[in-house]
Amino acid sequence: MDIQALTAFIAVAEHQSFSLAAEQLHLTQPAISKRIKGLEEQLNSPLFDRHNRSLSLTDTGHSLLPKAKEIVQLVSDTQLSMRNMNQKVEGSLKLGTSHHIGLHRLPPFLKSFVSQFPLAELNLSFMGSESAYQSIAQRQVELALTTLETSNSSNLPEGIVSEVLWYDKMIFVCSKDHPLSKISNVQLQDLSNYASILPEDNTFTFKLLQNKFKQQNLTLLNPMPTNYLETIKMLASVGLGWSLLPESMLDNAEEMGLTELNVEGISLTRPLGFLYLQGRTLSNAAKAFIALIKGN
Repeated sequence: MDIQALTAFIAVAEHQSFSLAAEQLHLTQPAISKRIKGLEEQLNSPLFDRHNRSLSLTDTGHSLLPKAKEIVQLVSDTQLSMRNMNQKVEGSLKLGTSHHIGLHRLPPFLKSFVSQFPLAELNLSFMGSESAYQSIAQRQVELALTTLETSNSSNLPEGIVSEVLWYDKMIFVCSKDHPLSKISNVQLQDLSNYASILPEDNTFTFKLLQNKFKQQNLTLLNPMPTNYLETIKMLASVGLGWSLLPESMLDNAEEMGLTELNVEGISLTRPLGFLYLQGRTLSNAAKAFIALIKGN
């Protein structure tokens, strides 16, 4: 089977749209339609049911999709293995990361990588922790640096390798003018009475804290979620709520009007590290970046 036709079929199936598939593959819609038609003629069976404004896979399409993905991935990995044989660190490295890691951990490694491997092209995407796992599983990025899940959640994709690089100690903070700042030993019950400024509820940092509240049958109020920790820090500093931030972000906390809260009996640390897909052939660029960040 033609790899380009299979690639087009996968894109249409995932987007349920010929136009979006064409946009993803940088092709015209007629070119996508021609590839799908050729594949259908080869199989002597339609792959999609066309509705007024939507598409759905036929039984043949459902049967073909996992096999098509296996074939395309095998060809891609084989091509990459052949290119890797020249030992050159070149080509595109798609790297996913959180804003916090990108701002506070990665800069020296990115600078060193660009300097050492000028033939490699870094393609950096910012995303939340759960999105990073999904992007690795779907081969949208080759490596990801993010907060790692430690609870072995059944909702996570299978076959992902993770390795801890750093540990972030998390600190409860609020504005110096916030009512919580007047309490010497804060309880979770106290926190539940006030709005929090935290990442979105699909992030591991939020889930880590939410579990603590659930254990005491308390509700965690998070009316203005955002995954930008610098924004969270600012919002907390002006008194819009308390927050939980990495200790590494609090060097200028006093200047910003933030104070640390002593929350009794709660100590939280989140692991940060990289992810990649088990069994996927990594490019020389990915291997070089891993070695660089691990200090090998």
